[in-house]
Amino acid sequence: MYLLTDDLPEVPDERWWGDHLRETRWTLELSRLLADPVFHGRGVPRGDGRPVILMPGFGAGDYTLLALAVWLRRIGYKPHIAGFLTNTGCSDRCLDRVERRAQTLHETHGRRVALIGHSRSGHYARALGHRRPELVSHAISIGAGLRGMLATSYPTQAAIGAARRAVIRSGRARSPRCLTDTCDCAFAADFAGRFPVERVRLTSIYSTGDGVVRWQAAVVPYATCVEVTGSHVGLIFNRKTYRAIATALADPELPLEPELEDPDGDRTR
Repeated sequence: MYLLTDDLPEVPDERWWGDHLRETRWTLELSRLLADPVFHGRGVPRGDGRPVILMPGFGAGDYTLLALAVWLRRIGYKPHIAGFLTNTGCSDRCLDRVERRAQTLHETHGRRVALIGHSRSGHYARALGHRRPELVSHAISIGAGLRGMLATSYPTQAAIGAARRAVIRSGRARSPRCLTDTCDCAFAADFAGRFPVERVRLTSIYSTGDGVVRWQAAVVPYATCVEVTGSHVGLIFNRKTYRAIATALADPELPLEPELEDPDGDRTR
């Protein structure tokens, strides 16, 4: 585990083909999860009823997070989907969708929400935590390159390129640089902005066996970074990921206005 450290692994910049064949391990990871006590709510902290928005990875829909949603409800949270069918659209529009969902849940429940994003959606979790800390208490990124949106395998970059061309042709892109590392939209600015660690808890869960995303890019100095074993796809079915999520969500939310030390040594707001 890396915890708020500047001792970061270097992110390789050469072309990488990934290990997509081994990503089929997700079926084994799912079977292990279903047989593990953690899936039945044993041995993990209980939830406090907080609403949680679940966001799928690139090319995936909300249905991929059904097992996670069932488990979160079982341990005491209120999971909600983000409304993605394939999550291949303009990042700025996608983040706006998540923001509207968070705003609605915040108004309905009268409290800040937690975000859990797999792969590409980990970028949304980080970006919305930066943009709207008054809405977000916990942001959990699973298998996402927080130090580079395209820190992925070459086949994945090719798929992203195809999605980019489709979004631009459709007229839905808010920038001609949509779905690139040099995009100049509001989402890109929020993703790159300083994360408010004093107000929002950020957790980055990653695996060195990830065959799609460079695991090194998931390790950042402003998050609690938790290493698990498994595949990229399988992270959303990984029993160790679930334990890490339960631990992260159990941490009390941080105050919106951090306490300051006054000259007399008293704590003030």
